[in-house]
Amino acid sequence: MPGSVPPPPHAVVDATTPPAVAVSGPAHLLRVTLLMAGSCLPILGAVLIAPVLPKMQDHFASVPGAKALVPLALTVPALALALLAPFAGVIVDRVGRKRLLVVATVLYALFGTAPLWLDSLGGIIASRALVGVAEAAIMTCCTTLIGDYYSGHRRVKYLALQTMCASASATVFFVLGGAAGSAGWRVPFWVYAVSLALAPLMATTLPNPAARADDKETSAETEARRSFSWRQLGGICALTFFGAVVFYTVPVEMSYLLDDLGVENTGVIGLATAIASAATVGGAVTFARLKRSPDPMLPAVFAVCAVGFGVMFLAGNAPLLVIGAVVNCVGTGMLLPALLTSAMSRLAFEDRGRGTGLWMTAFFGGEFICPLVLLAGESAVGSLAGAVGVLGLAAALVAAGLWAARRRVGAVDPRPLPEQLA
Repeated sequence: MPGSVPPPPHAVVDATTPPAVAVSGPAHLLRVTLLMAGSCLPILGAVLIAPVLPKMQDHFASVPGAKALVPLALTVPALALALLAPFAGVIVDRVGRKRLLVVATVLYALFGTAPLWLDSLGGIIASRALVGVAEAAIMTCCTTLIGDYYSGHRRVKYLALQTMCASASATVFFVLGGAAGSAGWRVPFWVYAVSLALAPLMATTLPNPAARADDKETSAETEARRSFSWRQLGGICALTFFGAVVFYTVPVEMSYLLDDLGVENTGVIGLATAIASAATVGGAVTFARLKRSPDPMLPAVFAVCAVGFGVMFLAGNAPLLVIGAVVNCVGTGMLLPALLTSAMSRLAFEDRGRGTGLWMTAFFGGEFICPLVLLAGESAVGSLAGAVGVLGLAAALVAAGLWAARRRVGAVDPRPLPEQLA
């Protein structure tokens, strides 16, 4: 989609966006590639070693509590990212996006490869927590820079591309981890060294963003605008927390749902999960091509997710379950870039780092509690499918609430909503 397409009115166009550095051709392609590659590093940390956890379990079988501690090696980076992203955001705004990104990318390689030489399970888990610290900085910086470099429809396009790359890379990294793990459980940790190749390219290629001269305001104007932005961001972060639970339900629970229907073949389960993952990518592509502002789309997107959950709840066989998962994942593929774009549009340049950090905390916090929510739902209603149905009902209620809120705003203000002028 060419950059000359006029951006849609409403939230995705904000007066505080600094000008993008005028680049095109290979330079522009390299910049986008580096931002997308950096955005995939936290995904690498989340899935790469999943296939070798059983081998790690066997290696540390003599360590007390190993059965509970070994899985922490996989999940603790996401928890650290969720807890530390707001602090990373504050640092981003104070020391600069590019500088922190380069430093964090180097540290990511050092912490990520540490298990190659560590013999203590506790030491490995500690190094994995430090990987999460680096991931918090990397993800916050990359997303903030996308918001800095681009505005309007181009920002929507690249935030959707970020979702697509993250979804596709998860499958690639899982396969890569499994292949490397066949040579030993430590071997996949070598892959973390790839960030050492990214750091010098980021240092020499990515420009330092700066606010426009006409963004300068009086302190009173700045304070008034910022208080409004934070108030609006709180609502988006709450939606994002719930949206993350919706987003991760199919990837986390699909194999269990299929098992409940009698499907035990791992190849079939893997194929079904891959089809759903492809639907997520398709949803992100659809969102980018719609060329619409995100806020008015959120009720419809949540409704699509709810319909998918409803089909999954009613499914009595595997094909119908997969159909429901595909519908849901089309919705979640649109949901993530819609929420992120909406959050970005509410942030001034000076606040974009910490605002992005808060958004990351909401998203990864929702990811972390997703299995716990569904486990509690399963205990309450008696089945995992029933818990998915309850989550679908909640998504439908959120969609109805958002739609009603937009109607109420339109009734109070008789002027047409910005998106109606498109």
